[in-house]
This record gives sequence, structure tokens and C-alpha cells, in this order.
Amino acid sequence: MEYLGYLALGSVAGLVSGLFGLGGGTVIVPILLLVFAAQGISPEISTHMAIATSLACISITSISSIYTHYQKGAVNWSLAQLFIPGMVLGTFIGTSFFVSLDGVALQILLGIFLLAIGLQMVFYKAVESDAKLPSRTFLMSSGATIGGVSAVFGVGGGMFTTPLLIHFGVKIHQAIGVAAVGGFCVALPASIVYGISDISATGLPESSLGYIFLPAWFGIIVTSAPFARLGAVLAHRANGNQLKKIFGVYLFLLGVRFVWINIGV
Repeated sequence: MEYLGYLALGSVAGLVSGLFGLGGGTVIVPILLLVFAAQGISPEISTHMAIATSLACISITSISSIYTHYQKGAVNWSLAQLFIPGMVLGTFIGTSFFVSLDGVALQILLGIFLLAIGLQMVFYKAVESDAKLPSRTFLMSSGATIGGVSAVFGVGGGMFTTPLLIHFGVKIHQAIGVAAVGGFCVALPASIVYGISDISATGLPESSLGYIFLPAWFGIIVTSAPFARLGAVLAHRANGNQLKKIFGVYLFLLGVRFVWINIGV
């Protein structure tokens, strides 16, 4: 039953990844935390496991999403080349903070992060403008910030990348395509760092590679890649505004839960 749960989680995460360009981490991390808590795993361990496992999954699922957006002509590679190097740099900075953060404090920060993203998805309306792209320095520094935050919270960064690019006049589908590329460029280096981390004294369960919990990783990627492709296809066919708001409420409520249970109210 545990593996069936991971398969189901992978399908939902993949669909969200392709549909919204979010990388799936906003689904994977909180649900894995709930699953690990039900298994009696301490928050000091489970929080790092969930985030690292999420990024390891995104490093695989984002490939399917990128390929589909590429087929649709929605990946602006020249823009990606300006934006992505900063994301990679920020990712390595973020990973250095990740390993030193207390598990409970990390859950509180994650809760606040989910609150903010939920509100963004409910109230923010993407409006394409005629604004011109800013300087290369601005794009790289923005990418570095996004990469650092994404590495700490186990997400692909699409919820930041997409609205930022839209604000500067990038077409919405191209913004999602670049966000998908950015998700891969965050997830892969972060996964390598978290996978080779020396955690021999932390008491992680068996079948772990560094902080990455392999059973969950395998179960999720089996279904997430094909569903990421389906989500990317739907993104070009459907108006997902209502669905996006519902998903935003879900994230907001999860954020409330993680903050509530960890501040001891």
C-alpha cells in the first residue's frame, strides 16, 4: 500500500508540474511529510528527507515537461541561457544552508512558504505586458535568489520564475517553458549534493541515498513523468485559472497546518 501511495503522489505531482510549471515540489514535499509523520519518523529527519526526495523526483519529471514544452515551441533557449546560470549558483548556496537547518524550524519556514505561494495562486493574475526584459545582471541575480529558495524548500522555482518573466513581457507559455528548464537546473545539482551528504549519524531509514528516500523517489518518478507530459499538454489547451485557485487554497491550508503544529499552539 505504501508504494501505491507513492505512485498516486507521483501522478498528481507530475500533473501539477506540467500544468502550472511548478516542478511538483509543492505537492511532493507536504504530502511526503504527512506520510513520514504517519510512519513515526521524527520531523528532524523527515523534513530533510521530504525536501531532498522531492528535488530528486523533479530532476527526472522536469525532463518530460521540458520536452513537451519544447515540442510546442515554448522554450526560449536564449532567455534560459540568461536566467539559468544564476539559478544554479543560488542552488549551491541554498544547499549549504539546508543541511544546517533544524528540522522543526525548516517545517515552520516551509509552512510560511506554502502560505505565501497559496495566496499567490489564489489572488495573482498573470497579465502579459509590453515591458522589456531587464539586464543580464538582474536576471542572473533573480535566478540566484530563486535557485536558493527552491533548493531549501524542495521546489522547482516555477511559482517565482513564471510570474517574474510574465511581468517583463514574456508570453505565458514561454515563461512556463523556461520555468520547467529552471526546475531541472535547480533539482539536479541539489539532488547530487543531498544524495552525497554524509548523514551516517542521523538515523535515516534504510534504502536512503544521503537524504533521498529511494522507495518514495522510485514510486513517484514512475508515474510523475508521464503525468507531467499530460499536464504540459493540458496547459496549452485548458484555462486552468479556477483549478489554480483551488490548488492555491490547498497549499494555504497545508501551510497553516505546518506552522500550527510546529509552534506548539
